[in-house]
Amino acid sequence: MLSKNYRPWHLIPFAYKYAKLRAFRRPVLVHFEVTMRCNAGCDFCDYWKTDPASKAHELKSFADAARRFAPMMITFTGGEPLLRKDLEAIIAEVDRAAPFTYLTLITHGGMLSLERAESLWKAGLDQINISLDYLDERHDKARKIPGLAAKILNVAPQMAARGMTVRFNTVIKDDNIDDVMPIVRRAASLGVGANLSVYTDFKNGNGAHLIRPEQLARIEALTAELLEYKAAHRGVLSNSDWYIAQIPRYLRGEMTEPCRAGETTIHIDPSGHVRRCPDFAPDHHWKEHTRYEPISCNKCYYACRGEAQAPLTLSRFRDLAAKA
Repeated sequence: MLSKNYRPWHLIPFAYKYAKLRAFRRPVLVHFEVTMRCNAGCDFCDYWKTDPASKAHELKSFADAARRFAPMMITFTGGEPLLRKDLEAIIAEVDRAAPFTYLTLITHGGMLSLERAESLWKAGLDQINISLDYLDERHDKARKIPGLAAKILNVAPQMAARGMTVRFNTVIKDDNIDDVMPIVRRAASLGVGANLSVYTDFKNGNGAHLIRPEQLARIEALTAELLEYKAAHRGVLSNSDWYIAQIPRYLRGEMTEPCRAGETTIHIDPSGHVRRCPDFAPDHHWKEHTRYEPISCNKCYYACRGEAQAPLTLSRFRDLAAKA
């Protein structure tokens, strides 16, 4: 997980920080939702319906929250964070406020030029994640942004060539099961990585993309192939072995253990209010936050939920070492 700002020997303070956060049950990952506005039109998300006037209520700075929580990782997300013209200033402030914190960004990529990426990188980012569910025009249609897939596949290798850490965020859905391995292999060929998650209808109730029971055999074959590929190509897939292996189990409805996502990860919305999950309602302002307890919830198998439950195994340390 190290980047341009860190060196392998920095794994020691990172490891100490991680152990301390877990011991005191403080969030390891904090998501700063810098805006709920979005200029895409995905049918599985309603953020694009957000009133543009909500811009007036967006925090100008997340530095105090970063300083308070001082997690291992901070992710700038939304909505579409690149709609914030002051995003570089927000990132730079957070970078100064929370040393030895890995800073990432999630974007649909529609407004991501090489120049903007370099500007964000210089502000302090350590990783840029770009959503990519298909390698062709199906992605454009799903996001309602013409030419989006081609643009992503063009700019991502240019970013990697400039020394930026880039990953494709791919959601496994009913109609892209056979596209997942090609996306992973394309990512590797472009010098970038991939991170997988599983589709849920929890966000807005759209069940059209859910994995169907008759597709479980294909999912099991996919997870076996992903694990085999990951063992031979450490550093391409950022998911833990555990997360990937548990996908069929989750989809079969066999996962009954409590969700710990709110304990190890939290989301802070544009007004500074905390929620345990991106699809839960806000509970309180970040200044009032103490901790969330694990809950019984199986409405999703997002990576943030699954990785919160993943044990610290030798393979996970190999993953971290491969990124150092």
